[in-house]
Amino acid sequence: MATGTEEPTLTVDELAARAGVTVRTVRFYGTRGLLPPPVIGPRRVGHYGPAHLSRLALIEELQRQGMTLSAIERYLEQLPPDLSAHDLAIHRALVASWAPDAAEDMGRAELERRAGRALTEADVDRLAAMGVLERAADADAAYRVDVGLLRLGAELLDVPIAHETILAARTVLLEHTRSAAQELTRLFRDEVWGPYRERESDPEHVRAMKSLSAHMQPMVLQALLTAFQRSLKEELRAAFTTE
Repeated sequence: MATGTEEPTLTVDELAARAGVTVRTVRFYGTRGLLPPPVIGPRRVGHYGPAHLSRLALIEELQRQGMTLSAIERYLEQLPPDLSAHDLAIHRALVASWAPDAAEDMGRAELERRAGRALTEADVDRLAAMGVLERAADADAAYRVDVGLLRLGAELLDVPIAHETILAARTVLLEHTRSAAQELTRLFRDEVWGPYRERESDPEHVRAMKSLSAHMQPMVLQALLTAFQRSLKEELRAAFTTE
């Protein structure tokens, strides 16, 4: 399984620290096949790369959404095997967007550790403008951070695009994804929830609806992301292909 184009350089301790989990958790996910094995280097030391980190963050987010390990395994199996760390970060950001509150309070040192880089004040200002963080009122917790967007926001700091363009793109995405969410909600309410209310006395139907409710959000997100990626690729090819 691909683990990204960057050379794996993180030890298991460094990977766990960056992801905010324990080493035991990393190894457990590895034994379950949820996390690809590390690259074995000198002295038989395993090294992990950016895609390991992004995949680990996605697994943790899916667990926070209430998915079982078996459901997470099925979800990951449906992802393309060559997804980059950036693609995985987008998946995780979309999954996290369903959470009622994915924000954490943290100081500057923890913020930089979780972002995987040192941050200038200009970087912090850009992350704040992107909605990744806001300065907390509590002096002991300098920032309130949307951890589901942090890594993606940190990657965008290096994108050679004007800050205004990134914010304009964010506005477009928010407007259209909100519209899609409203239409999907209406469809689910009218075509699924309505008939379910009429058949609440059927135990088999009740079990089916509970299963659907538990897995609907990740499934819809995956379908939405796949459709968007294909559409964007086609539009970019049409826009920049010279005759």
